[in-house]
Amino acid sequence: MEGEPTLRLRIFNLNCWAIRYLSKRRQQRVRLIGDTLRQEAFDLVLLQEVWSEQDYSELKVKLAGCYPFSHYFRSGVIGSGLCVFSRFPILDMLLYQYSLNGYPYMLQHGDWFCGKSVGLGLGGFAGSRAGVRAPLLSLSLQLHAEYCRDKDAYLPHRLVQAWELAQFIRHTSKAADVVLLGGDLNMHPEDVGIRLLRGWTGLQDAFAEAMHFEGCKNGCTLVPDNCFTDKSELLPFPLGIRIDYILYKAISSFTVKCEELKTTTGRAPGVDIPFSDHEAVMATLHIQRQGQPAGATLGTADPALADVVTEARAEVGAGLRAARRQRYSSGRMAVLALLLLLLQAAAALATLAGLGAEQPFPKLSFCLLAFLALGVLVLATGLHLFHTMEVKMLHGTEDQMWMVLRALQERP
Repeated sequence: MEGEPTLRLRIFNLNCWAIRYLSKRRQQRVRLIGDTLRQEAFDLVLLQEVWSEQDYSELKVKLAGCYPFSHYFRSGVIGSGLCVFSRFPILDMLLYQYSLNGYPYMLQHGDWFCGKSVGLGLGGFAGSRAGVRAPLLSLSLQLHAEYCRDKDAYLPHRLVQAWELAQFIRHTSKAADVVLLGGDLNMHPEDVGIRLLRGWTGLQDAFAEAMHFEGCKNGCTLVPDNCFTDKSELLPFPLGIRIDYILYKAISSFTVKCEELKTTTGRAPGVDIPFSDHEAVMATLHIQRQGQPAGATLGTADPALADVVTEARAEVGAGLRAARRQRYSSGRMAVLALLLLLLQAAAALATLAGLGAEQPFPKLSFCLLAFLALGVLVLATGLHLFHTMEVKMLHGTEDQMWMVLRALQERP
């Protein structure tokens, strides 16, 4: 392998926190991100939380000279917020929206309305020297936010997303020689979801593998020094937390090594504000062709993988039991509301038919009670249907994990 041609690939990954009307100094920061990307000339840029298509359009115009290929992924009510800019041609695009993504009635969080997804781009990359040319599978993604680590009601949903992401990578990477994933995974490096994703796909963490690192201590991407970060979220973590990642893997006749990894450290270079409430992650990868194809090793089991799948399945099972309780409660509420409506209808018909006494309640109160019961019926029925779908998705994921676990345990 010594002397084989090498491609040096530079990647930029950032959760931009660009929510129209809500994010502080959004337009100024988006312009700053565009100016920096144009100056640095990375090979591949993966962005999350670009919620406004206008912001994407402005970035596309500004970066057209150095990133001629780009794509914006649309999903959910307000969009996925995912977009990709590339110096290399993008041959194909695909968006996969996770089957579970929080609760529609948790309006203060809003993840359900975003349609959290993974955006896939299949492109060809080539080095300046002959021989380094191969398909690159790049993914930009975001998983459901944590919000409260002590009482994480969304952990089962995030594990389902991590599992679906791992399966998505396994089944879509066959056409590529190199897989590259960048995004806000909303999980700490040792969380079960990260271990499940990495163990089941064989992806390597650029921070752990980097020969040279420069930036926030421990590679943290939510840090107290960032003026936009919610300091209350970091009270248990005085140095910050690492939830933004660049992961990679070579599939066939290539090897990938992380030469350098950098993060921003609060303020963006040369200005008094950060790019976002998250720190940017920048990696330099060396991609080199081997003499003989190594063969696809995606998903090769390691001794601890069975334990990780077991732990993840237990968490999904706990979420399944909670979803069943919520389905039962909402169903019971819908039945009670329906009975109340039927009783009111029977009383009204009896009064109209002259079979009973005069209306015991004022008409206004009677009508208000009917509208209230109808509203409760509609709301409870909607919740019952939602939690029924949630139960099916959690149950399906639990069954898939059980099949994988059984296969791992039976493997010699």
